[in-house]
Order: sequence, then structure tokens, then C-alpha cells
Amino acid sequence: MPTGVAIRDAREQLFDAAERVLLRDGPNALTSRSVTTEAGFAKGVLHRHFADFDALLADLVLDRIAQIDHQAAALCNSAGTGTVADNLSGTLMALFGSVAVAIVALIISRDGLRARLRQTGSAGVPVLAEATAMIASYLTIERELGRVAADADVEMLAHLLIGTGHLLFADREGVPPEAAALERVVTMVIDGLVQEALL
Repeated sequence: MPTGVAIRDAREQLFDAAERVLLRDGPNALTSRSVTTEAGFAKGVLHRHFADFDALLADLVLDRIAQIDHQAAALCNSAGTGTVADNLSGTLMALFGSVAVAIVALIISRDGLRARLRQTGSAGVPVLAEATAMIASYLTIERELGRVAADADVEMLAHLLIGTGHLLFADREGVPPEAAALERVVTMVIDGLVQEALL
């Protein structure tokens, strides 16, 4: 990029470049040089927009968490429609079929990034914690609607669904699971807690 040329949406371009490197080459390949090269920028562009490389990565994670918030709103709005199993399966497929699994691997692999995210108030493993809260909120609404058993532990169900979903998708080298495989897992986890007619 020639010096003096204005770059539109440089932050977003750096986020997108970091995602591409992360998905293609894994968290160990993420460096300030690999991201700026992927974006087609001089290395100085990164430092004009972020204090350091971990700041870029932390903002990337927070940006992707904000996307989960949008997904959470859509899931909660689906309560009372379709089936509980289908709503959960579709949400988990969208969540883990995206960059979420790679982001979790990135967070786990970088101490500096985890420390920075803790300063923002993130608890647990960011992305997974927000995804778990999303599922628990949805199941709470379904419980209030009578589609999930009144005595169901929605927090535990949410942890089981997120943990199992993450494990199904976590093999970067493998082919993502088929939707039917995810649906079977979801149905097994919620079996007996959701009205049979709605499964």
C-alpha cells in the first residue's frame, strides 16, 4: 500500500485478514507480519489502529462476541416456534460453522490475549461463555413457555450443548460434522426434557 493513501475500514480489513490466516494456518501462524501481509498493508498500519498485536486480537474477539449477541437475539425470538431441537441445532451449526472454533483455539494459545480479555470483564473462555449464555437464555424462555420441563437445569444443558458442539467441530483438519450428526447430539442431550411432540 503506497504511503499517504487513505485506507477505508482498516480495522475491519485487519480483522478479516487475521481470520483468514487463523482459519488457513492456525493460531501459531498469527503474527503482526502475517496479518498485515494478508491484508496488503505496511506493518505500520496495524500500529496506527492498535496499541499492539494482542490489542488487535482482543478487539477481533470482542467483535466476534458482539456477533454472538445478534445471534442470541434471533435465537430467543425463535422461542415458541419450530422445534426446540431444530432451533438449537441450527444455532450451534451457525456458531461453530463460523470462525468461533478457531477463535477459541487462538484464545487458549495466547496468554497475553487471555490477560487482555480478562481486563474487559470476559469470564471463562470468551466466545464459549457467551455462546453458553445464549443457549441458557433461549432454554429459559422455552421453559417458561412450557416446551422445556419446569425442572430442567438450563445452565447445565447449555454447557453440555456448547461443550459437545465444540468437540464435534474442533478438529481443524477434519470435515465439519453433518447437520444430522449435530441434530442427533442435540436430541440426545435434551431427551426427556422437551415435549416429545416438539422434537
